[in-house]
Amino acid sequence: MAIRTGGEILVANLVAQRVTHAFGVPGESYLAVLDALHDARDRLPFVICRQEGGAAYMAEAYGKLTGRPGVVFVTRGPGATNAAVGIHTAAQDSTPLVAFVGQVGSDTVDREAFQEIDYRRMYAGIAKWAAQIDRADRIPEYVAHAFRTAISGRPGPVVLALPEDMLTARTDVADAPYVDAVAAAPARDAVAEIERRLRDAQRPLVIVGGSRWDDAARVALRDFAEASGLPVACAFRHQDLFDNRHPNYAGDVGIAINPRLATRVRDADVLLVIGERLGEMTTSGYTLLDVPDPRQALLHVHPGAEELGSVYQPQVAIAATPTIS
Repeated sequence: MAIRTGGEILVANLVAQRVTHAFGVPGESYLAVLDALHDARDRLPFVICRQEGGAAYMAEAYGKLTGRPGVVFVTRGPGATNAAVGIHTAAQDSTPLVAFVGQVGSDTVDREAFQEIDYRRMYAGIAKWAAQIDRADRIPEYVAHAFRTAISGRPGPVVLALPEDMLTARTDVADAPYVDAVAAAPARDAVAEIERRLRDAQRPLVIVGGSRWDDAARVALRDFAEASGLPVACAFRHQDLFDNRHPNYAGDVGIAINPRLATRVRDADVLLVIGERLGEMTTSGYTLLDVPDPRQALLHVHPGAEELGSVYQPQVAIAATPTIS
């Protein structure tokens, strides 16, 4: 194995994760990464932005569109705080994202050096995982862990801080292999219970949202709705999951919801929710369903088991991704 700088190892491991674009605003706190990105520009283009908030939003959009983590690089202090808006959006929208933040060197840490912030504490309530890479030989481990965390279960953002001296340190270490999301599939008896409840329902409604959808899952949803005659509504910011021109499309459940659709949600006897966590916007300020026990028979399918029953207690709960392909 060749001796490489931490910056070179980091970029090589992003290439190993098949990252096609990185976004960011250049800063002096991660110059070694910028040098490595320049050397790898044919394999990993770095899209330079004017402000870190915009860079984070671009990475968030990349994650939404591809299902793979969007990657953003920002410098320490103001760069990290500017990026927080996009990172918070990724958290609320369940979008996979990995943010790399420049950090002061280990020789000045905890001295309140120029623009020093403890990013593990700063992002603890926003990111799925926030950590700092203190050794160059552990970069592959941290990057692989970050990508798997960002895409598995309920997807979301991960933040990794990069001390300056770690990025210029030289070591020999193997790159981590490509990682993919862990798929979750429902138990047969749970699927049978949902089928029974839908078959016996008088006023059923399906609400879809969240992430980890692909083309196969959207086609399967359409075929399921057509075969069963079920109306399908899309959650806030997820109107693209079901063809809005389809006769089974019931509308979007979000800001300024159609009053007739709101009544349909409230009056449903069976509510099948797939992928959506049922946040404030989708529930009209938590008024469409009673907390914690909805009057509708809630059948909740979500890739993150921790989301099931977090606000609304379902009668059937299934931890599963929209597709297992």
